[in-house]
Amino acid sequence: MSDFLQGLLTALPRLLQEGLQATLISFVGGAVVMVVVAVLLGLAEHQGPAWLRGIARFVVEFFRGTSLVVQLFFLFYVIPTLTGVDLGSTWTAILALGLNYGAYGAEVVRGSLNAVPRGQWETATALSMPWFTQMRRVIWPQAWALMLPGFNNLMVMLVKGTAVVSLVLMADLTFEADQLRRRVGTWPAFIAALLIYYVIALLVSLVMRWMERRAQRRLGLGDFEIRKARQEADQVMAGAAAGDAEPVAAGKEGET
Repeated sequence: MSDFLQGLLTALPRLLQEGLQATLISFVGGAVVMVVVAVLLGLAEHQGPAWLRGIARFVVEFFRGTSLVVQLFFLFYVIPTLTGVDLGSTWTAILALGLNYGAYGAEVVRGSLNAVPRGQWETATALSMPWFTQMRRVIWPQAWALMLPGFNNLMVMLVKGTAVVSLVLMADLTFEADQLRRRVGTWPAFIAALLIYYVIALLVSLVMRWMERRAQRRLGLGDFEIRKARQEADQVMAGAAAGDAEPVAAGKEGET
């Protein structure tokens, strides 16, 4: 037990010093790309013309239907061969994580837009608001409050997903833990990494929960509506994970 504790106390500061930065960079960069991709694809699927919806649907299904690991290897090994452009480990990790989780986020955006009552759309149109003004003043604040629970789940999944970036030679927490286990043992090294991942995910979840409540309180939603919104977001995420988000979205349209 003393050897285990000594190994754990040795591993924690080493991982915080050498592996945490790479993990945070891949997470923050991937989160930014994820949100941008999710919003663009979600809007295209919901509001775009038929040809644009078709393209958006293809992109979403492609990144949802292929492995994140394969996407990492494609960006890291194949793209430089085809184009001569070497993205490097960091940008490969950011783009792969952002595109993969952004495809799932697109379903959250689309489902949330579908959940906005049809009367809100009709009222904004009746007031002759331009499309951008409709979205900014009427639709988006309501949809955003419904998106946040789903994005909360995705952000936590993204934290855990950063563990695969070690496969493209990025010295993240997982990579450093694997290197460190030769010195302090397997158990202390990976338990230390597990604890750090857990703390990061917990902090991200707390921040996202705060954003949820802030957005929903601004719309005058009470605790019941907040819980309902979170349940609806969980249903969207479950459908997306099972590759069956269409029935969820259809159910939203039926309710409106």
